[in-house]
Formats: sequence, C-alpha cells, structure tokens
Amino acid sequence: MYHETIAAISTPAGIGAVGMVRLSGADAIAVAARVFRPHDTKIKLESMRGYRGVLGKVCDDNGPVDEVVAFVYRGPRSYTGEDVVELCCHGGSYAVRQVLRLCLDAGARPALAGEFTKRAFLNGKMDLTGAEAVMDLVSAQGRGAMRAAFAARDGALAGGIAALVEDLTGHCAHIAAWTDYPEEDLIPVDEAALARTLVDILGRMRVLLAGYDKGRLLREGINAAIAGRPNVGKSTLMNLLTGHERSIVTPEPGTTRDVVQEKVTLADLTLNLSDTAGIREALDAAEQEGVSRSLRALSGADLILAVFDGSQPLQENDRDLLPRLTGKNVIAVINKADLPQTIEENELKKSIPTIVEISAKTGKGREVLEKEILAVLELENIDPAGAIIANERQRQCLDSAAGNVEEAVAALNDGVTLDAVCVCLDCALDDLLALTGQRAGEAVVDEVFTRFCVGK
Repeated sequence: MYHETIAAISTPAGIGAVGMVRLSGADAIAVAARVFRPHDTKIKLESMRGYRGVLGKVCDDNGPVDEVVAFVYRGPRSYTGEDVVELCCHGGSYAVRQVLRLCLDAGARPALAGEFTKRAFLNGKMDLTGAEAVMDLVSAQGRGAMRAAFAARDGALAGGIAALVEDLTGHCAHIAAWTDYPEEDLIPVDEAALARTLVDILGRMRVLLAGYDKGRLLREGINAAIAGRPNVGKSTLMNLLTGHERSIVTPEPGTTRDVVQEKVTLADLTLNLSDTAGIREALDAAEQEGVSRSLRALSGADLILAVFDGSQPLQENDRDLLPRLTGKNVIAVINKADLPQTIEENELKKSIPTIVEISAKTGKGREVLEKEILAVLELENIDPAGAIIANERQRQCLDSAAGNVEEAVAALNDGVTLDAVCVCLDCALDDLLALTGQRAGEAVVDEVFTRFCVGK
C-alpha cells in the first residue's frame, strides 16, 4: 500500500489565490509529468533536481486546464522521505479539483487522511510525537499553541523521552549483565544507588506529567465562562474581550438567554469564551433553560470570570453564586469601576482571593485582568518551547512508564530479586518507546493519523 503514489488537495476548500495538489511516492514525478507541460520545453520534470520549481500548464486531452508551478522534491530529502511533487495552481475550487482528477487518472490514488505525514513517520523523517505535533501545528489558534507545536515537531518532547530511555536502558543492561554473567568481572549492582537513580528518573517523569494540563490549555485553549447575576455587565465584558459587539447589551436584566461563545486571543493564549445567562431565580421557561445552560458551562470551565457590579452592594443572587465557584479557578471581576464603588470587596475576598476591578464599558483594567488570568492558571512561567505532553495517548504512555518505574523502586526496597526489577524497567521502556512510536503497534499508529486532514 505504501509503495503506491498518492495525491490529494493540500489547501483548504473554497476560493483562494493559490491551491495545491501534492503527490508522493516512487512514481510521483512520472505521474506529474503526464499532466504537466513546462513552458520551457527543454525542461523535463523527470530530470529536475530536488528543491526546484518550474512554471507550466496542466493539460488534459482537450488542452490546458490551468497554469501552475510544479515543485519537485527528491526523496529522501522531502517531507515524506519519498519523491514529492507539489502542483501550485490557481485557488478556484474547480481548477484544483480538475488538477487532482488528472493526477488520479494518470496513475496516482487518493491519499488517506494524514497519509503524507504517516509516510514521513514510517520513513523515519519524524517520530510519532513529531507527527502528532504536525496536526497541532495545523490547528493552532494562538502563539503559545504554535510555539508548543513547533517545539514538539522539532523534538523537544522526543528529546526528553530519549534521555529517559537512555538512562533506563543503561540500568537494564547493567542488571542483565550482572545477573546473567556472575562469573564475569563486572561492577556489582549497587541496589541503594540504583533505587536513588530510579527515584530521580521517576521525578523527571512526574514533572512531565504535571505539565500535561497546562500544555492542554496552550494547545486547545482555555474554556472560560463569564458568570454572574443579571445586569452586572457580563455581555459588556464579553464584547470588550472579543473586540466587537458579540453579545446584546441592554439596560434590561436577563437579555442573554443562551450561552454565547467566541474564541479570543489573550496574551498569546486562546480563550474559548462563553457569555452565560444571568444566574438567578428564572422568571419563565426560556430563562430557566438559559440558567441551566449557564450552570453546565460553569461545571466544565477551566476558568470562571465571576462578574459583580461594583456600584452596588452584594445582592442575594451574588451570594448564591459563590458556593458554585468552590474548587474552581476563579477571578472576581468587579465591573463598573467608572462609577462610585459601594460593593463589599472584603466580603468577596473571603470566597474569591483574586479580584480585579475593571470598567468593561471603558476598557480600564483589561491588562490587569489578562495578567491575573495567566497567574490563576499558573501559565505565566510556562515555556511553550519546552518538553510538553501533547495528548491523552502520550500521557497514558508516560503514566504507565512512571507506574512501572515506581514498581521497580518498590521491588528494590522490598528486597525482590534484580531480574524482577529488570522486568519492571523493561515494561517502562516499552511504554516510552510506544510514546515515540518506536514500538507502537499498527493499530495505535493508524489511530494517531485518523484525526489528520487529507492532504497533510
């Protein structure tokens, strides 16, 4: 299957300036040559060196279909490790589809989802963490997510895992040699020193695991809910953060009846922001459903911006909200700072330690709010370029590896024989190598690439 030449459209659907059809495989250049005619008739795609482009036309039996630039990449110095041709044509949907159809008629087959990157992995161009980072790169919606994906693509996580593998392999080899060849003049295994070393390795694993949730916030964005009683300025805050009139604002309480959602870029991060209906005793069925949806949004939020009207004393609906915020990452946003303040801030601080005063109407306090969001989520010092666990598959592999190292330490402390300790360490190695794809089964590899788009 992977010896066949594949083709796919690698640019988004719709109308644009440029569209691209990508081919990869042993016959990629020959297939492209059957449909592409260089303007300079002395040039032949088959004889072109890699990393070269040439202007020409894609033609069918009736004549030219489109004017394109053909770029040739010779394997193994290509994205997939195979011969690759990219036909860059005009971005009209019809033109791109016609170019692809001609390539398929000329001998290529349609690429599967993620098949170009899968071939790159199978041909040793990247490990599985790097391949997964490609999709994170495609879907990144903020600078932090982009930097994290680039770092993973360039081997930040793979390098950290490789160091753990190297350390564990060395200890396994020493234990195996000492237990299998006792007659040889080998350095004895110091079990106390080995236990200390394994504890250090376990600590490094735990540090990586602890960064998973923060890495998820970088990649997927922060699910943030704006909550509060009616008419405290939730929708005005939503509009301030989005930069446009996303939510309806009126002096009448209960204007928002549903959860209004928008993505917002904030300090290099993405907020999946939800403006919720005012939480109070509902006056009708529609408002009751809105309040129910608001409460569901609060339960699934990474961060809650609890809004209070600073120009009024705390009211019963304000106090009713506070118990719902227990155990959550919460910032109390005291709104209407442009008006005289009468709210009991000290009382509020007993339930919510982090308080920011803003005027959603004028924008005053927005920068302070952004800074506090990073602080509450403990993201102000996270390094997107560091080794970060990117997804649940990677987390499970590392967590299993850590569990096996923990068992090895326990076995050493209990006086279990070294060959049993070595079995635990071998299992940990299998977990780590599955994480990078060196020992991942075919089903796992296939599953990784199912979330890729066709053409990547």
